[in-house]
Amino acid sequence: MQRRHLLAAALAAAASPSFAQAPSAWPGRPVRFVVPFPPGGGTDATSRLLAERFTTLLGWTVVIDNKPGAGGNIGIDFVAKSAPDGYTIAMGQASNLAINPSLYAKMPFDPLKDLTPIVSVAEQPVVLVVRQDSPFKTLADFVQAAKARPGQVGVAQAGNGTVGHLAGELLERRAGIKVLQVPYKGAGPAMNELLGGQVETYFGNTVSVMSQLAGGKIRALAVSSARRVSALPNVPTVAEQGYAGFDATTWLGLVGPAGMPADIVAKINAETVKILARPEVKDKLVQEGSEPTPGTPQQFAAHIRSEHAKWSTLIREANIRIE
Repeated sequence: MQRRHLLAAALAAAASPSFAQAPSAWPGRPVRFVVPFPPGGGTDATSRLLAERFTTLLGWTVVIDNKPGAGGNIGIDFVAKSAPDGYTIAMGQASNLAINPSLYAKMPFDPLKDLTPIVSVAEQPVVLVVRQDSPFKTLADFVQAAKARPGQVGVAQAGNGTVGHLAGELLERRAGIKVLQVPYKGAGPAMNELLGGQVETYFGNTVSVMSQLAGGKIRALAVSSARRVSALPNVPTVAEQGYAGFDATTWLGLVGPAGMPADIVAKINAETVKILARPEVKDKLVQEGSEPTPGTPQQFAAHIRSEHAKWSTLIREANIRIE
């Protein structure tokens, strides 16, 4: 009789959500890793680097699911509305976690309430680039052309609400110019249009431009960070070229739906931190112009709140709005 009671208790425990989601059991099936931008861009590249290490080093089955659109809102909203069981996570970034809530008149989710911050992954400046045959040799050339042709010099960006978009808006205001902002559904399409001659310039994150810079197909006029990027030591910052204090940097981090079990969050966090500390991963990120930024879930949550406040102030003061 006692044995039957013990067996019944064990079966009940095994059937309970807390038992099924314990770190030793998770992941017991494939994990959907949502990338809210198309393949080929910076967010996608960093996500695939991490997903590949989850698989090869840990044996997890991780499936990349690109869900682009609305500056990353579509993919992050999908995750926010998914079951909080650890089997659906996303690579969030500055645009969809800190910028879009102030930029869009209506948001399908609240990044401060509807998501679980897991771990910060990396940060990246954006780079103003042109084709190799462009007449623009410096940032000053670009500004001069924009003043001569107000609203006609096209600046591609990976989507409304991305840091590339806001960097362009900031530069307009600081330089007293008007450009033609051209949003695309991700960095890949934006780069293709630049290379094809459909747009004159592109404000894209470092990961999305490094390979084309290395191949000599494009040139960099300026980086948006406060300091030069180690991977591009000869490219001056916007601040250096007459716009003191200019600083616009994007960042990436893993998030899941609100209410994720703390033990699963802790497991993903710990393993991601270990992966980001591996020399070959750090070197890969640095080569792409990124800086690894591992930390605790609490630190990542605080960073999201801080960035949310910073960008909301800027967007309100600049009166930038997207319907």
